Order: sequence, then structure tokens, then C-alpha cells
Amino acid sequence: MSLTLPWTASPPVDATQPSFLDDVFAPVPGESDTTALRVEGTLPEALSGLYARIGPNPIKPQPSRYHWFTGDGMVHGLRLHGGRAEWYRSRYVGSNSAHKALGRPLLPGPRHGPGDVVNTNVYAHAGRVWASVEAGMLPVQLDARLDSVRHGTFDSPRKQPFTAHPHRDPHTGELHAICYDAMKRNRLQYVRVSPQGEVSRVVDIPVQHGPMVHDCAITRRFVVVLDLPVTFSFKRLLTLAPFPYAWNDRHAARVGLLPKDGGAADIRWHEVDPCYVFHPCNAFDLPDGGVVMDVVAHRRMFDRSRSGPEMDSGARFERWTLPADGGRVVREVLHDAPQEFPRLDERLSGEPYRYAYAVGIGAGLGDDGRRGGLPLFRHDLQTRSTVQHDFGPHAVPGEFVFVPRRPQGAEDDGWLIGFVHNRQSGCAECHILNADDFTGPPQAVVHIPMRIPAGFHGNWIADTDLRP
Repeated sequence: MSLTLPWTASPPVDATQPSFLDDVFAPVPGESDTTALRVEGTLPEALSGLYARIGPNPIKPQPSRYHWFTGDGMVHGLRLHGGRAEWYRSRYVGSNSAHKALGRPLLPGPRHGPGDVVNTNVYAHAGRVWASVEAGMLPVQLDARLDSVRHGTFDSPRKQPFTAHPHRDPHTGELHAICYDAMKRNRLQYVRVSPQGEVSRVVDIPVQHGPMVHDCAITRRFVVVLDLPVTFSFKRLLTLAPFPYAWNDRHAARVGLLPKDGGAADIRWHEVDPCYVFHPCNAFDLPDGGVVMDVVAHRRMFDRSRSGPEMDSGARFERWTLPADGGRVVREVLHDAPQEFPRLDERLSGEPYRYAYAVGIGAGLGDDGRRGGLPLFRHDLQTRSTVQHDFGPHAVPGEFVFVPRRPQGAEDDGWLIGFVHNRQSGCAECHILNADDFTGPPQAVVHIPMRIPAGFHGNWIADTDLRP
């Protein structure tokens, strides 16, 4: 999400927003290591690996001009093995700015884009751990203990702008991504990465106004392209805003279906009512050639705020149907509570599925930023019903990820893992829920004796995902 420009003046402060340098968002003073981890309940012995999550942790923030999406990246990891919580670590991702501020040598590898801050997602691919971001910067390779190794587009020699949100095809192991370079506002790029980490396909997609494309979706046949009305803003650039993207009423909202082996001329575009989507949950093909995609849709975004996403944007979980005849997107509200960070059992990425999980937002982050707890939702897309897991009146959860108990297990046969901020203790907890007992008590809670700021995305990285 990071795009930082070298201005020194201060833009107006948006008094309607919570401070993204306070409460659950407040940065921690530095990196941490601890093995002093208290566990309530029983950790599953089958969980052998690392739960990692990333987010902004600015080293020297300027409060009057800070934007949440631009803070120096910090990755947080909890190592589980043999039914034990072995360690928690936090590490800055190796940007030039962070390493200079910390007095460390710069990392090897190429640079690209308007900066090199990487702060939005962390995942495994091609046997290694990667952190990535959008807007043109290259991924950063991390080691198994989260120390930064190098910059680069996986094992490709080219300086290929990438994204925070690649989607792995469970059938081929390839990554599919829609990427953009903030300095080249007339195009997007579809990028495919092989299981071995080589960029195997790049397709240029013509666009106008420089849209901010945070995520995409895949089906068996298509990559779904979101071209929505948050675009590069010269007005914000000229007013010295640190994040130069804004709502653009002149930009027509549309969704494209790009055949995975097709070119830009093969995209089937569908008009959609103006809105903004950070995160689709999943998409799949219909027998008649149409596509269904489930998303969290915001009414507007970056319309008033200068410090981060609006908390009153009407975010709701919707099902979008893209008709086979290219007609307008049909939108159906599945759940209207404010929510974000939708996830699924990713063995079903691109396929029909039943369960989606999303985190409640807004209600626990009011004007003073210190209201009560927030829930985790489970949407049953077969019965069209929603239940919620409550963590307690002082708990603010981040994104939760699904981990299957066994490779061929049922869609809810597994665990949900995520970090939770406890406002009462001021410290973090890692909750491990049984997905098939969603409203019940957690199987285990790992108490981390320090705070983890509210952040963006993470994943479970099993030992088997990494090269020996």
C-alpha cells in the first residue's frame, strides 16, 4: 500500500478520522524477540510453522502528515512446533529508509518504483518467504526468522512491479496478480509467476487516470480486474498529501474478465455502480460463462480522509454476478455489517465454496478510537446465514486465516489463526479457533507479552512450504 513522496509541508488533518498513530494503530518502539509465551488451552501438534503478519510501523512518523498506508513495514511472526509456542519475533522489512534509520547496510537486489517501503502482505512462494506491496515496488525475500534477505521479483531477473495480493492457483501452484506502477498511470499489468518463482507471463492492460488496484480474484478461466474510481490525484499531489490517491467521480467503474492465456483485447468489461473494493474474497465460473465474485464493497474511499481509509465507508459483504453477455454487474448484499479482510479456505480459490470469514470494523474504532471489541464473522454462502465469534469486550482482532487440518479435509475441518489486540492488557494474543466450532471457545490462545499494532495481511507458513 505504500507510496511515499518526498514532501515536507503538512496537509490538512482530518479530524473525523481516528489517529493512525494512536490506540491499536500506535507503532511499537522497535523490534522484539521473546520465548516467554504463555499458552491457554492446547496448541495443535499438527501446526508446525510460522504465523506471520505485516503492517506499518513508522520509525520517525510526522503526525501531521502521516498516512497509515505509508509507514515502514514491520513483520510479526509466531513460531509453533510440536504443540509448543517456540518464539515471537518482529522485524522491520529491509527498505532503504528503514535500514538507514537503523544504521544497517542496505539490502542487495534491484529497486523499482517511487520508494521501497514494503508493508502489506507476507506469504510463502517458491520455497521462500516474501513480503510485498503495490504501486511498483519489488517484493523482499525474508528468511525463516523474518530477517530481510534481498529485494527482487522472486527469481526473475526483471524489475517487474508486483502487488500485495497475488492469488495462488491451487491446481497449478502459479501466482496470478494484477499490478500497477504509480509512475505509469495509463496501464495495469497481469503478471503470472511460476511455482519455481519465475515471471512467466505479463500482459499490459490499458486504463485511464491511474487507478489504485489493491487486489484481484481468479477463477478456473479468468483473472478478475477491478478498475474502480480511486485514482492518482494531481490535486492531492499539489497539496502535498503523502498518499496521492483519491475518489474520482469522473472515473467509470468497471470489472474485467481476462482469460488467463488471453491478451488485453480479450478482456470482457462489465460496468458496475461506483464503489471501491480493497479485497475480493473469492470468485468462480458459472456454467453459462458468467462469473460470481464475493467482495467487501465500500460506498466511497479516500474521499475525505488524508490519513487512512474512511471508517464510515459503509463496507459490506456483497456477491457480484458478472453476466455471460457482458451486462452490468448485479450486486447482492450478503451481510451489511461493517467488515473487511475477507478470507476463505484457499484450497478452493477460484472454485465454488461455502464459507467466508471477515473481521468486523468501525464499531470498535469510534471517534475516540477506544470503543469495545470487534467480532469475526463466518458467512455460510450455502444457507445465506452469518454467525460471529466474539473475542470479548476489550479485544480487537486483525485478519484471520484458515489452515486445514488435513489436505483432503472438509472446508471447515481446520483452524482459524490470527492476532488479537487486548485493550485491557495492552498486549497481543494469537487465537487459534476450531473452524467447525466457530462460536465456541478457542482451542488455544498464545499470550504475547507486547503489543502488535493493527496491521494488514498475513498467512500461515508451514515448514513444508519452505526449502530445507
